[in-house]
Amino acid sequence: MTVPTPSEHDPDHPHAGSPRAVPGEQPGTGPAAPQPTPPYGAEAGYGGAGGPLVRRELREAAVCAVAVAVLGIAMGLLWLWLAPRVPLYNNGEVVLFKEPEGEQAIGAEGVFALLGLAFGAVSGLVLFAVRRRGGVGLVVGLALGGLLGSVLAWRVGVWFGPETDLPAAARAAGKGATFDAPLELHAYGMLLAWPVAATLVHLVTTALFGPRETPDAVAAQPQDWER
Repeated sequence: MTVPTPSEHDPDHPHAGSPRAVPGEQPGTGPAAPQPTPPYGAEAGYGGAGGPLVRRELREAAVCAVAVAVLGIAMGLLWLWLAPRVPLYNNGEVVLFKEPEGEQAIGAEGVFALLGLAFGAVSGLVLFAVRRRGGVGLVVGLALGGLLGSVLAWRVGVWFGPETDLPAAARAAGKGATFDAPLELHAYGMLLAWPVAATLVHLVTTALFGPRETPDAVAAQPQDWER
């Protein structure tokens, strides 16, 4: 006599209703669920919600901006030293340009622009050497500090340069004397030379020589935002 073999579909079967094992899958586990996308500003080791990260970026931006802007004092003194002077002549009644066709005024603005490009390139390289990983806060602070530094350099050159009160300077020089005109910056676009050069140099050096993060290193970082 033949005894029927219990089927898995039989309710009395000990393995009835249990899912079949899929080859290559660990028993008792299902397919891996898709990982959620981290929220904006979340970073491993900074609290997860992005608040500490944003505060850190703002702090770095402020420190970088102040450190770069202070260099404007040195640029202003260099501009005062290197910029050509515009000679004026006092004939006793009015003040005239001694050399009406001279290009000293344009040369002074050109010197300011060249100094801005040089200070921008140096500040961008120094920032990359100090913080090779870069960051949004550092770039913003570098650009803002370069703009503030340009304004400070302009004002330092005017403050410590020749007298800005032409009538007073003419009276002090006397009739028939020649004196220097104050330093002036008519093309305000020259103020952007420093921040533009600094930002470009920093971004290019970071892209070419900055550290690279491999996919394995990124995957190995703990994802605190998932908690």
